[in-house]
Formats: sequence, C-alpha cells, structure tokens
Amino acid sequence: MEEEIDNRKINNSFLRDHNYATEADIISTVEFNSTGELLATGDKGGRVVVFQREQESKNQPHRRGEYNVYSTFQSHEPEFDYLKSLEIEEKINKIRWLPQQNAAYFLLSTNDKTVKLWKISERDKRPEGYNLKDEDGRIRDPSTITTLRVPVLRPMDLMVEATPRRVFANAHTYHINSISVNSDYETYMSTDDLRINLWNLEITNRSFNIVDIKPANMEELTEVITAAEFHPHQCNTFVYSSSKGSIRLCDMRAAALCDNHSKFFEEPEDPSNRSFFSEIISSISDVKFSHSGRYLMTRDYLTVKVWDLNMESKPIETYQVHDYLRSKLCSLYENDCIFDKFECVWNGSDSVIMTGSYNNFFRMFDRNTKRDVTLEASRENSKPRAILKPRKVCVGGKRRKDEISVDSLDFSKKILHTTWHPSENIIAVAATNNLYIFQDKVN
Repeated sequence: MEEEIDNRKINNSFLRDHNYATEADIISTVEFNSTGELLATGDKGGRVVVFQREQESKNQPHRRGEYNVYSTFQSHEPEFDYLKSLEIEEKINKIRWLPQQNAAYFLLSTNDKTVKLWKISERDKRPEGYNLKDEDGRIRDPSTITTLRVPVLRPMDLMVEATPRRVFANAHTYHINSISVNSDYETYMSTDDLRINLWNLEITNRSFNIVDIKPANMEELTEVITAAEFHPHQCNTFVYSSSKGSIRLCDMRAAALCDNHSKFFEEPEDPSNRSFFSEIISSISDVKFSHSGRYLMTRDYLTVKVWDLNMESKPIETYQVHDYLRSKLCSLYENDCIFDKFECVWNGSDSVIMTGSYNNFFRMFDRNTKRDVTLEASRENSKPRAILKPRKVCVGGKRRKDEISVDSLDFSKKILHTTWHPSENIIAVAATNNLYIFQDKVN
C-alpha cells in the first residue's frame, strides 16, 4: 500500500470445498493476536479455527508468513432457553485475544449469550509409570501394588489442546454484539443491545452493569447499542456506538454507572440528503480506537469516519465506501442487506483503514495520500502469490472493459469481517465461508 497500491499479492487462503459449504461454515469473526503470530476465526457453527504463522527457515526464506491450521475446537453449542422458549445459536459473534504472558495463549469467544475464556496450549511430553493406574488409565487394585515406581515424562508427538478455563454466563438478556479486553488485562466488557457489563477475568459469577439504556417502558425505546470498545491505553475510558449514528465516550472514574457520557460524537445530518432510509444507514456497525488512542473510526452503511477525540462536532475524515449504492437503497432494504453490519480496521501505524463491501470487494483508504483502492477476495482471481488487481465500479454511462456495473454486483457475497496484522502489512478477509490472507508484495 505504501509503494504501489496494487502490489498486494495473495499469500495463502484457507478454502473449504464450495460443494460442502453449509450455513455453519460461514465465518462470523476474524482476529489476529497481539503479535500477529496467530489468527483466529469463528463461524456460525460455533467452531474456532486458530492459524499459526510458519517460522522462517534458512532454505526457504520466502515461506515466512504462511498461516497453517494450528488448532480447531468447538467453542459454543446450540442451546435452548426453556423459560423464554428461545433457541440460542452457537454462532461465534466475536473473538478477542488476551496478551500472551506465558507459553499458553488465551482468547475470549462469545455467542449471543455466553462468553468463554479458552486456553490453547501445546503438549509434547506425557507422564508414564503411574503407581495407582495402569498404562491404559484404569485404576489398579491397591492390594496388587508391591513396588513403587517413579513416574517419568516421555516425549510424544506435539499436541495442541484447547480447554475452557472460564464461562461467563447469565448476565445478558439481549444479544451480545461485542466484547473488549481492557488495557489493565484484568477486566473486559461485554455489550448487548441495551447494556454493557464489566467482568473480572477471574470471576465468573458476577459482573458490574456499567451502561444501561433500557427505558422503563420499552415502547419508548429509540436506539440500541451496536458496538463498544475500551481505550487502548486508558483503562477507565471506553466508547459505545448506537443505532442512531452517535458515539458516546464514558469515563468509569466519574460514576459506577456510566449513563452520563463524557463526550458525545455525532455528525449533524444534511437536510438535503434526508430520506426514508436516513436513520437506517446512519446506524454505526463498528467502532475502533486507533492504536495511538487519539482517534476513533466508525463504520456506518455507506461511509467510514475518523474522529479526533478532542473534537466532538464532526469527523475529521469521511470516506465513501460504496456511494454508488445510494440509488439502490430501496432494493437493499427489500433484501435486508441494508441491515448488514460491516466492520472496519486500522493498520498497525494507523495510516491506512480497511473495510468491506459487496461482491467480495474490500476497500482501503490511505489517510496520508488520500488514495483508495478496491480489491476483490474471490477464488476466481486469487491464485496463491498472484497480484490483486484493483477493481472499479461504474455508475451509469459507458462501462470500460475492466469495470463492473452496479447492477451486476452480487449482494450475497459480502465482506463483513476483516483484520489487520498488528505490525506488518498482512490482512485477513472473511468472504462467506472462505478466509483469504493477503500480504504486501515482498520485493
């Protein structure tokens, strides 16, 4: 992106067979860990797949960067709430990694109701020579034990184990849409449509309700919480976004219940653009702090906005993601696409932002040069190590050879989930049931 904008090439893609792709295979979240060595995806079937980056070898230096499957485990199962006669889907809504502190890795995963803390660890030795058990693990009759053995550790094939360490349940009446780990690494928050709860990572049987926007009379409900995130450095500060297009910054030092915000970010609506769909498309689907903590990025249906935390009146940057859809809002409303929740991400240096679109397109905006590019993640044009060609969408008039017309965009193919390596130009893009990993062209 820094040198030549179309110099990105595909590095590796984790492709499942199209013929066997089911609803459960659709990827619902992707997330790099804090070093970028691991990449986790969650899907609608409740599974988590963790990929690990290959170490560089002397004889194949270019192979550095390949991500291979490291561990796969079932994180959530479908449940049924008998009191409310509701099915609780197993779909993974979000995954968040905890910073690594020893040889094991820890991640939080959540479905609509329950957050789980998973430990992923390696084992390459096994104990042998138990006194009270035989080699198959059966308990021995104590009367037959005549000698004492000293147990020993024998080497074995490397095994990666995923074990649930904590289950944080029964705290949300509504669906959880986001989780965020605090910079104190002791607490995290989980957010649903009307409430935000603060948890200690060690304590599963209680949480503190820090935001509650539920009105006394539900008929007066005018907005819901759509996403929330902690500040990357200040453990007392967090933001949450709403379906009305506003962002509230809260300070937990001010009060135990953060119903009164410290700052309120909202762009006044242009009356000339007012339409039936204005309120729907202004709903914010994702909010992310920059790594520096100075800026906020928000994604609504048509745009990505960057806000300076010191200026509440209007965003400092607005990027049009797919402005050509403005004339298509009516049909997008009819096929429910207008309610799609696109995510957005920063690169490691906060200089480039990325977000998804339809037709398996994803967009990148360089904040310094103001250049932008549309790229496509699809099996047809993504051979390993091929260079991605920028795509263009034409609106009316004559269509050039390499352009695609708005009317032929495929709205069933959409990129909702993307993530960027914390320090390198490597991105992971989820396109329905396929995960694509792209990296900058290396010389």
